[in-house]
Amino acid sequence: MKVVLVDDTHINLVLMSRLVDKLQDVSTISFQSAREALAWCNAHPYDLLIVDYMMPDMNGLELIARLQAPADQRPPVLMVTASVDVDVRHRALENGASDFLIKPIDKVEFLARTRNMLALRSATLGLQHRASWLAEEVAKATAELRAREQETIMLLCRASEYRDPETGAHIQRMAHYSRLIAEQLGLPEEQQQDVLNAAPMHDIGKVGTPDHILLKPGRLDPDEMAVMRQHAGIGYNILKDCQARMLQLAAEIALTHHERYDGTGYPRGLAGEAIPLVGRIVAVADVFDALTSVRPYKSAWSMEDARQHLLDNCGGHFDPRCVDALLQRWDDVQEIRARFRDEPGAATAHG
Repeated sequence: MKVVLVDDTHINLVLMSRLVDKLQDVSTISFQSAREALAWCNAHPYDLLIVDYMMPDMNGLELIARLQAPADQRPPVLMVTASVDVDVRHRALENGASDFLIKPIDKVEFLARTRNMLALRSATLGLQHRASWLAEEVAKATAELRAREQETIMLLCRASEYRDPETGAHIQRMAHYSRLIAEQLGLPEEQQQDVLNAAPMHDIGKVGTPDHILLKPGRLDPDEMAVMRQHAGIGYNILKDCQARMLQLAAEIALTHHERYDGTGYPRGLAGEAIPLVGRIVAVADVFDALTSVRPYKSAWSMEDARQHLLDNCGGHFDPRCVDALLQRWDDVQEIRARFRDEPGAATAHG
């Protein structure tokens, strides 16, 4: 451990240095100039500052008051003074002094107080290191948990691909569009990432849709559409009992991404802000990408036509804020579209 000694009298520095040298694993650095000591302490780590009160260029009170480290993070300060003035002690304590020694120095008392201050410093550093270690361990455990959650989502998505021929590119695009909207709306970074990771689960309920409906090469009749619409509730029921936060969010998305802002959607006919925000976000992202993708019953729309469709249906199908958020980031939308291209000949099923 390192002890800084500050006294304008050389003999006092020699005496204190020799006394501190008796302590195991402790070294000293001495200054006769308070200003030089202050500059060194503000630039280097140390474990104890022993400083005289009365010095010509700067007194001990000024020195400890000008230390840059916050008081609750500062190493202990032992002030040496010939003054018995209570006001001096009070001011020293207010400025961050931990203890006092009265001149002339008693060797036994000096060593005892120095040892106690260093023990205090060692204990404080130990607590700080433990707190830092615990924070790192919590961060690791949280990262591992989120990785397991994401792995579960990807496995479920892979399983659903055997039932629903939606391309992986569609899932990637709509998930990234969803994050883009969340970011533009000002959601925290962690929530943006959750939206990105959970959005691919929006149609997981299609695993419960019969093949003759899911894969029909044409538009569905009213009875078939009623069966198709059950996928929102099926997806919710698959995911709702999982305690993982991301899968809870995925359950909410599965249930609400077909609700419409004007209340004419399904399965519950929610309207406006009664629809969870993530549902409103994914509704815009999913429909926008579906419009610009090839389906068994339609060809792909142009980006501009899909953009106009969103504008034409603001306040009806879509939350105007979510539409505006996506269109405000049009350059990023086009970059996502270019990055995640469909394979030639790919076609998707009914949405």
